[in-house]
Amino acid sequence: MQTNTKTENQPISEVLQKKREALILRFISGKAPDFPRKHARFLDDYFRESFVISRIGPHMGLSKNPYAIIALGGYGRQEQCIHSDVDLLFLFGKYVPDQAEELIREVVYPLWDIGLDVGYATRSMKECIGMALEDLEVLTPILDARFICGMSPLYSDLMEKLRNKIGRRKTKSIIKQLIEHNRDRHHYFGDSAYLIEPNLKEGQGGLRDYHTMLWIAQIKTNLKEIRDFIYHGYLSHEEYDYLINSLQFIMNVRNRLHHLTGRRCDRLHFEYQIPLAAVLGFQPENGQQPVERFLGELHAHMEFVKQQHLMFFYELGYTPKLKRRKKVVKSSSVTALEVTDEGMLNFVSPEKILEAPDLLIKIFEESVRLEIPLSIEAKRLVKEFSYLVDHNFLSASENIKSFERILTAPPSTFNVLDEMLNTGILVKFIPEYKKIENRIQYDRYHLYPVDRHSLRTIQTLKTFGTAEGAAKDPLGADLYKELKNRRLLFWAALFHDIGKGTPAESHSISGAGIVRKALAGRGFKEKDIETVTFLVAEHLRLVKTATRRDLYDEQTAIHCARIIGDIKRLKLLYLLTVADSMATGPIAWNDWTATLLKDLFFKVFSILEKGELATHEAMEVVASKKTKILESAPDPEARQNLQTLFNFMSPRYLLYMPAKHILEHIHLYNTLGAAEFVWNVTPTPDSNTRTVTVCAQDRPGLFSKISGIFTLNNLNILDAQAFTWRNNIALDIFEVTPPPDQLFEADRWSRAEGHLQAALTGRLDLAGALQEKMAAYRTSSRSTRPRPHRVVVDNEGSSFFTIVEVFAYDFPGLLYSITDALFRCKLDVWVSKIATNVDQVVDVFYVRDFDGQKVDAPDQVAAVKAAIAEVLPGAGDTKP
Repeated sequence: MQTNTKTENQPISEVLQKKREALILRFISGKAPDFPRKHARFLDDYFRESFVISRIGPHMGLSKNPYAIIALGGYGRQEQCIHSDVDLLFLFGKYVPDQAEELIREVVYPLWDIGLDVGYATRSMKECIGMALEDLEVLTPILDARFICGMSPLYSDLMEKLRNKIGRRKTKSIIKQLIEHNRDRHHYFGDSAYLIEPNLKEGQGGLRDYHTMLWIAQIKTNLKEIRDFIYHGYLSHEEYDYLINSLQFIMNVRNRLHHLTGRRCDRLHFEYQIPLAAVLGFQPENGQQPVERFLGELHAHMEFVKQQHLMFFYELGYTPKLKRRKKVVKSSSVTALEVTDEGMLNFVSPEKILEAPDLLIKIFEESVRLEIPLSIEAKRLVKEFSYLVDHNFLSASENIKSFERILTAPPSTFNVLDEMLNTGILVKFIPEYKKIENRIQYDRYHLYPVDRHSLRTIQTLKTFGTAEGAAKDPLGADLYKELKNRRLLFWAALFHDIGKGTPAESHSISGAGIVRKALAGRGFKEKDIETVTFLVAEHLRLVKTATRRDLYDEQTAIHCARIIGDIKRLKLLYLLTVADSMATGPIAWNDWTATLLKDLFFKVFSILEKGELATHEAMEVVASKKTKILESAPDPEARQNLQTLFNFMSPRYLLYMPAKHILEHIHLYNTLGAAEFVWNVTPTPDSNTRTVTVCAQDRPGLFSKISGIFTLNNLNILDAQAFTWRNNIALDIFEVTPPPDQLFEADRWSRAEGHLQAALTGRLDLAGALQEKMAAYRTSSRSTRPRPHRVVVDNEGSSFFTIVEVFAYDFPGLLYSITDALFRCKLDVWVSKIATNVDQVVDVFYVRDFDGQKVDAPDQVAAVKAAIAEVLPGAGDTKP
């Protein structure tokens, strides 16, 4: 018996409000799984009772001009989320009477008063049909229309007349508009199956994809319920069940997002993901955080919706270009396969698969060769018969060769490996992929689930053989074309992140163990296994070294060269590194990363080609530079002055600084005089960065102050080198991003120069100036930072310096805060590298104490770690 009924004096809107509140509480506690439908029914009750007790309705002449209240859009579909709009149509048979406005006030205004967003239209039958035929935004909500109350024949008449008016002539035009709108929507909102912050409704893989399928099916076949998709052959029973499950999951997430934000919100912003994972009951498992498991399941469901949406369009014969696929004059060389009239690949019959299970991989090989996709029926059959992939199938050499031909094939307009993943056959053929399937890494660094990222890495590698790839990375394109056999490179790309499915300190090391076992079981030669295992184990070596170590230090390249061993491996590793970084996202691959990586590649290449640099060779390089610089002197006195300056310069500086730059630095020094500092700002060739060379009277904390000034002026530091000449002159070279507004770049640099002058002379309280900018980040919630800060002190990586690595969440003034802490520990910063590790930044510093010694005493190391931890947001949330 319904307990929440209207009392004599209680407005029905208040009754509705109480019923909604109780329903929402039951939903949040998990006791109202069918919330959207029940929510819609409560609204129906309100409108029906409003109709019954209306003071305006009886005076509107229903017999001559009947009216009906009709639910539209999501309310019509009974998908009424917590904060969704309530869309209504007040439909009149002949004309909209004057009293309609009073009726709206009577029915709609009370809902506004209780906080509901109600959208309504008042139209006559003729107006409604005319507008629907002219405007897609009017038509689609009516396609979802549902009668609530009033004169029901009016609703039936509307739907029948609309269908007759659409007819055959309008059907194609309307569907074309829907597809165009669909394409534009995907372009604007992106692929929600992959985005870090997916749009649950409008993005590709979101609820709107399902709605579009429903609208087109209604126009073509008068389909009304999703279950009718089975009858019309758009879905199998299994696909229908999974689609319902996926839609319910996405809808549940959307409702909980509405409740969490207190408003209509369809984009799953980063800050809501951890709380949602908690309320949905996800627990840590297999090394994954609850939020990663939640996002993995969400992405899997959205990917399924996306795939069903794409298959639906293929089934109807529509391509993204809105043209029916032309018949292709192609035929399969495999007798059990055929090309359909629509130009797609299919099995001749299901029985053929039972007779020859290897067709399950042959059909994908043919898809690559003919450059045509599988039909929907073929994909369904692949899923249905995937149980035939047993040990014999996996170990058959011909099946392995078929897969390798798919793996190494040139890039096509569609990714066949993606199709293998979507149908489930890839996980069957590569069982090791099961643990990384839909596995999410919760950060702003990795844009794609691990399995999709791995396939994108392969696809990126393939583009190196095209003009597009050559434009993105010319060196990579040249190296790729040199490779005679790319087979092992592609196996390494396929497996490079396989270790992420197994909790371990290093996914590269654990992945190498998995790969060795996987390839041995597939009959690979030991030499080939060694190559692929090496590439997987070391696939982060180059990028970590390039972004975190001093490339001017000869030991950096020598250490890499010793590990890599030969030039062929170096080339393979470079290609895998670039493809992996490009496939990860824009944070992992940019102009600056590319420049550093190429620099390291050529240094290591030179060592592998010529052998490790000997001391006499280094001396020859320095002598050659000195000669070249001395030749530029106009007279003997100038040459003598240069000789004097050479004595002040460190061997490291003379060895790795190009002669041209040394001359520029000498000129800068000559202009210093008695000034606190002088600097020079120049654009960096081949990347959109700026090189800022600061020549100053050396003093403790100089590096920290310069870093703080850059932060104060919104200039991000990418890299820094600090050189101290023996005449107490500091030469600090910073690589920074340009100012946000490059139209006024000169003014910004002039202002920053003034700030530095004031900071060095004590006229500017730099710490105070930065305090407000840094404060908001220091107090940010730890709940949005799933990984703790980490400080590593390394005394093995360099002969002359202690290397301090700080893994932390970025905030304005981070570099200043750390370098200031190092200064207070009486340490000089000689080199600084800024890199990205997942969603954290990694600031790396080569330091020595004020006496020029390494920091290797245990109490010194502990003091450094404690000082840095103290200045990071969430002090105490730091690992040693």
